[in-house]
Amino acid sequence: MPSRARGYAGKMNWGPLCRELALRRAVGAALVVVLALPAPVQAKEKVTVQARAEAVIVSQLSFFKVDDLVFGRIAAGNTAGTVVLSPSGVRTKTGGVLLAAGLPAQPAAFAGKGSFNQQVSISVNATSRTLTRVGGTETMTMDTFVIGSTPTAVLSTAPLAFRIANTSGIFQFPVGATLRVGARQAPGTYTGTFSLTLNYQ
Repeated sequence: MPSRARGYAGKMNWGPLCRELALRRAVGAALVVVLALPAPVQAKEKVTVQARAEAVIVSQLSFFKVDDLVFGRIAAGNTAGTVVLSPSGVRTKTGGVLLAAGLPAQPAAFAGKGSFNQQVSISVNATSRTLTRVGGTETMTMDTFVIGSTPTAVLSTAPLAFRIANTSGIFQFPVGATLRVGARQAPGTYTGTFSLTLNYQ
């Protein structure tokens, strides 16, 4: 399943970069969302607020996206630079790029379920992906996809082998990446795609 990457830039700032994954076996995600909106309460007046809940049951040999990757808000300078988002969520920069507040950065997160001590292999569909500004032709490049394993490792098109350490067989891992920002990069929202493939052995 191809994934989408998206980013926003105001005058010299950008935003979320999203990804999903391509997978050999996928069924669903364990997800619960509850939203409640408070309403003003008058004295001696009862107010009821409804909440919505959703759940997806995780099946055996599943693999799915949990969270999108977000590089956060940045500002392009007069010289090119990079924004590096580690699997742990730490954001650093090089060159003329400035890191701006207002949009929390987060690595992508993926999860699945196999069996305890089962070997899996993970690869990325391409080591470099292009993001294009919505409504324009300007581009940025995203590369160096780093998986939050112990120790961390750079994903490539050649599968890397891992073992499921959790006795329940459920696993989750984050993925960070590097965004390459051009000098005086045009502001706007940038989108692109990338995919991960996981094989159960």
